[in-house]
Amino acid sequence: MSKQFIKAAGTTAALVSLVFAGILISSRGMQAFEDDDNDSGQSKIQKGFQVAPVPLNLAGKNRALAGLGSYIVNAVSECNGCHSAGPQTEFVRGFNPYFGQPKKLNPATYLGGGRDFGPFPGPTSAVHIITRNLTPDKTGRAIGGASFSEFVEIMRHGTDFDHLHPTCSATVTTNCLPPPFRGDLLQIMPWPAYQDMTDHDLRAIYEYLSSIPCIAGPPSPSPLHHDCT
Repeated sequence: MSKQFIKAAGTTAALVSLVFAGILISSRGMQAFEDDDNDSGQSKIQKGFQVAPVPLNLAGKNRALAGLGSYIVNAVSECNGCHSAGPQTEFVRGFNPYFGQPKKLNPATYLGGGRDFGPFPGPTSAVHIITRNLTPDKTGRAIGGASFSEFVEIMRHGTDFDHLHPTCSATVTTNCLPPPFRGDLLQIMPWPAYQDMTDHDLRAIYEYLSSIPCIAGPPSPSPLHHDCT
């Protein structure tokens, strides 16, 4: 057997070994990536329970969905920043992170709505957009008894089921929104950014919002009022 053949065979064997090693490393790397990706869902669920600022009623609920919902609501979307009474009461006194203090949300106002965004659509308007109460009522369903299908309609299309600010017309002249603003759609709320969320994530948010404590809010007939019992 010639030395040239032996040398060529040795080179080929070395290349095969390198290719095989590369495939093995790549396979292990891909497996590690897949493991991390598969674990991310569980990590988000665990983090969701860690950051939930109120005790949750998980009776009859899907625990995994509620945990993921908390992660989305509290760590990703920060819904409470709008759906609480405002910066003055959003945090427990002495626990305002904007003052350099440790963060602690105020459970007495958490997602209870009531933040006034001022005149809309302009400074001379008599219409004030006030955020809604997202807590469940005595039915145990989120947003004061909204069904999941209604919740999806709100998130995907911005439908305002309360009809608080109709479109102004010849017969509707008070507490209304002038065209081209549509009174049947929620204003201020960034539902166009949320409408492309997956059904799974929307279900998780709804499950979480159905698990938090009810906040009664102002007395009836305020649209922020919920019957807790």
